Amino acid sequence: MTSPRPPDRPARTGQAPGPATTPGAGIGARTRPLPKGLHRTFEIGMVLKGLDGVLEVAGGILLLVVSPQAIAHLVHALTAHELSEDPHDLIARYLLHTTGHLTTSSTLFGAIYLLSHGAAKVVLVGLVLRDKLWAYPWMIALLLAFIGYQLYRITAVRFSVGLTALTVFDIALVWLTWREYQTKRASPPLARDTAGPAPRSAR
Repeated sequence: MTSPRPPDRPARTGQAPGPATTPGAGIGARTRPLPKGLHRTFEIGMVLKGLDGVLEVAGGILLLVVSPQAIAHLVHALTAHELSEDPHDLIARYLLHTTGHLTTSSTLFGAIYLLSHGAAKVVLVGLVLRDKLWAYPWMIALLLAFIGYQLYRITAVRFSVGLTALTVFDIALVWLTWREYQTKRASPPLARDTAGPAPRSAR
């Protein structure tokens, strides 16, 4: 004869339930939001990168519609006064040297390069500023590609202070974009998990 089964022990009243684990809790605990100043810096950097893309698109269109001879003539007219005062002006002489060797194929390549890179910047910056989460990794990849090309130009072709400053700016923007991406990726799950269902009204 089997002994009767002891009744289940009732739960203690007032006992707090154990901590519930949420899928996004680990990510949120490790990722802190950017401080307000850094977040504003990230937004300003994105806007500047977008304006840079707009200028590249405008330059690409200009190369498509203006012939190399017209570009060389325009640069010669713009630098004539500067060279009359300082015949050794580096910027003016560099512009004259560059435009003097332009060909139809080189201007076409430059137009395609500027249009493609400028359009990619404008589109990705717009998507990132609209908080499209999937656009953040693409923006980081594009910036890393620019950084790699710029480092090649600095180390293997010719050192440039301006290009070095642009590279430092892009590296900082990559870090800010990555931090912002981590924060955005962690925030929505935490918001959904902590909200909980709405309480039912007692009848």
